Parts: sequence; structure tokens; C-alpha cells
Amino acid sequence: MPSPVDIDMLIEELIDREGGYSDHPADRGGPTRYGITQAVARRNGYAGDMRGFPRVRAAAIYAREYWSGPGYDRIATIAPRVAAELFDTGVNMGTAVATAFLRRALNALNRNSTDYPDIPAEGAVDDKLHVALSAFLRRRGASGEAVLLKALEAMQGERYIRLAESRPANEAFLYGWLANRIG
Repeated sequence: MPSPVDIDMLIEELIDREGGYSDHPADRGGPTRYGITQAVARRNGYAGDMRGFPRVRAAAIYAREYWSGPGYDRIATIAPRVAAELFDTGVNMGTAVATAFLRRALNALNRNSTDYPDIPAEGAVDDKLHVALSAFLRRRGASGEAVLLKALEAMQGERYIRLAESRPANEAFLYGWLANRIG
């Protein structure tokens, strides 16, 4: 049985890594606190200055929008390290991107659909994804989760480099993305 994910600990580590208030001129997200952009805070009912955005509200948003909302809590029941990676990637790139990474990796690792059928590359955490992930882990065992993590991180790293290449202002963030989000 996989060890459970302590989502509260993941959130606290994430908030510590994200730091406090930021309003970097190259960051399209604008004012941010604890990694929560002003747009996300507003969507969640916060109307104040981001300098005063409460940590407890950031934690609640992370738990709802980046853990249980996209279904990573469900993934955690069978692949806790993959779920933790999806959570972190989802915070930084969006949960749709993180989930698509997992779907694409599972399709590429299914040995031409001999281990389990391909699933749509885009979509939510659903029964088809859960079945594919379960089949992959049954076939590949404990080392399968480690290989799957490598695939997810490879896609994430490539996307960061593509973001920096397509928008030179993103080069200001590339080193930190690679240092703090990969591995």
C-alpha cells in the first residue's frame, strides 16, 4: 500500500518555497503572495491588497483548487509521489497542463497499448486515467512510479525552456523554475 500524502505538509513546503509578496515586472501574474496570484485570490473572494493576503487563505486555495479539485487526492491513493508532482506542477503551470503530462506519459509508456489502452491526451482525472495509471503500476511495480516521475519532470523542464525561448522576459524565471521545480 502506498504511503499517504500529507497534503498540509506539501502546501506548507510550497508556500515556504513560493515566499511572501512579489510583484516582478516580468511576471504576467501580477501581484502574488505565497504563490497565489491576484487573479486567483479575487476568483476566491479576496478583495484586499495582495500584501495582506492571509497564508491560511492561500493554503485553502491550494487544497481546493490544486489538490482535491483536479482529483490529485484520488491519484495519491495509488501513486503518492506522482500526485505530489502533479500538485506542484499544477500550481506552477496549471492543473490542466499537469494532468495532460500524466496522460501523455501513460500513453507513451503503455507499449503501443499492449499494457492498457491509450487515453485521451487532454482531460481531467477520470476513471480512464485512474485505470491506466493502475495498470501501469501493476505492470511496472515500484520502479514504475519513479520512471513516471522522470517522464513528468522531463516534460515540465522542456516546457520551461520553451516558455523562456518564446518570451525572453521569462528568462528571468527559468533558473528558479529549474532549480525549484525539477527534481
